[in-house]
Amino acid sequence: MQDGERDMAARYFRHAVDSDWSPFDIDFAADRDTLADLGRRQFAQLRAAVAMFGAGEERVTEDLRPLATTVDGGTDQWFVASHIYEEAKHAAFFDRYWNTAVQPVEAERGLGPTSPTADKWFSDPYETVFDSTEAAMNALLERDTPRRRAEAFAHYHLTVEGVLGQTGFHAIEATFGPDTAGPSLPGLVDGFAAVRGDEARHVGYGLTRLVDLLESGAVDLSTVEATVSELADPVDAVVSEMGWKGVPGPDSDALLTVARRQRRRRLEQLAERDTDGGSVTGCTSR
Repeated sequence: MQDGERDMAARYFRHAVDSDWSPFDIDFAADRDTLADLGRRQFAQLRAAVAMFGAGEERVTEDLRPLATTVDGGTDQWFVASHIYEEAKHAAFFDRYWNTAVQPVEAERGLGPTSPTADKWFSDPYETVFDSTEAAMNALLERDTPRRRAEAFAHYHLTVEGVLGQTGFHAIEATFGPDTAGPSLPGLVDGFAAVRGDEARHVGYGLTRLVDLLESGAVDLSTVEATVSELADPVDAVVSEMGWKGVPGPDSDALLTVARRQRRRRLEQLAERDTDGGSVTGCTSR
């Protein structure tokens, strides 16, 4: 590994340490009041969104384990360890939101308590995206090759975090944030902002490692493009489910535009840096 590459992982690790936050410090009192006033359909959709994010964070925490065992040593291991910690922290945030904000409102409404892991919250396209990502990451344990690493990064960092996750963040923040016309969920939005900051580092790391593979000549950009293309339809189907109904916020068409723009931008970043030899350190989530 070259000094510049090692420094990139070290910088991301240092940024993770300096940007640490606690999912247990966020106040959900105002969110409970807002959730109690949401219409039945909107409350159901909000619960589905929180469940999908929470389950997604649980799954990607587990899916990182193969990378932790195969990644190069030194500061890459430091960063991947922080990456796993942050994904677990995200899962804890969504679990706490469900227990502290969602379930009390369910009780007030006379609804039976629901579980954020219940099958009803997850569509077939959602399962396809995460099952495919799990398989791509586990393939590293069977045989760690440049192609398999590229496919793992394209699934996890480029698509799940860089496209699906970022679009989901936008869906929540543009609907329930302080500068919107919709109902306010400050606790959820604050948590999403913190999660989004972590994910920016993760995406930047994954894209940088993809560039390393492309520049080495061991992997062709077409491999990454094919992986992203295979995931495009199920990802877009999940994004379509995020369009809000009955509250001000981006609808399905608007969110699909965001997802497709993110997908195109990620691939353009790789193509540009594969050509000019640059890096993607400092990659942002927007």
